[in-house]
Amino acid sequence: MTVNLLILAGTIEASELAQAVATKGYRACLSYAGRVERPKAQPIEKRIGGFGGVQGLFAYLKAEQITHVIDATHPFASQMSENAVFACAKARVPLLALTRPAWRPEAADQWQSVPDIPAAASALPAQKQNIMLAIGRMHLDLFAAQAQHHYLLRLVDPPAQDLALPDRTVIVSRGPFSKEQDIALMREHKVEIVVSKNAGGGGAYAKIEAARQLSLPVIMIERPILPLPRDEAFLVTDAMDWIAGH
Repeated sequence: MTVNLLILAGTIEASELAQAVATKGYRACLSYAGRVERPKAQPIEKRIGGFGGVQGLFAYLKAEQITHVIDATHPFASQMSENAVFACAKARVPLLALTRPAWRPEAADQWQSVPDIPAAASALPAQKQNIMLAIGRMHLDLFAAQAQHHYLLRLVDPPAQDLALPDRTVIVSRGPFSKEQDIALMREHKVEIVVSKNAGGGGAYAKIEAARQLSLPVIMIERPILPLPRDEAFLVTDAMDWIAGH
């Protein structure tokens, strides 16, 4: 069977997979949700924008005669991942999630695990603190009720509109960052608490290592749970083997 692969992108692993697929000579398209203004150049075709829910993705799979789908979105892109599960099942197209093992706390970590972003905002203390808010640019408004804090935001793109956080410092920079860079950043801005999503993998782990070394508490937002099971792989090589076997 001739491979015609759709990669749902949003992670470093998606770019690594695109390179591996191009090297292999597979026909493939890398699809971005459109939240990053300047996506990296890629060796395969790419598209930007949503599909229009489950039915829209199903129609795309049929129209483009997609043979395989690999979901390499961010672990917190739960709506896209859920849509992929249902659309692929309906279209009878094999689906694999190329994801990352979740981070686990080590002995020296000071984590407070919370189920979602509203719970993370509620977990902040009443007294003013310097907060490193490492959750991306979505849902920052949920922290507006905790306006007593100073927030350090590191974003891939400049915010498109004024943020709801009056006391803030915004740094626009694209990672990955080293532990040493994040230690220096936290010291420079006198960070007292880190709020992070449990993204897993190595690309964003430096801030967790930095918080550990500086003995800073971390409010860790755990991953959403999908309603249906799916096949998963943690390595690009395993994803390539999966394509060959399906």
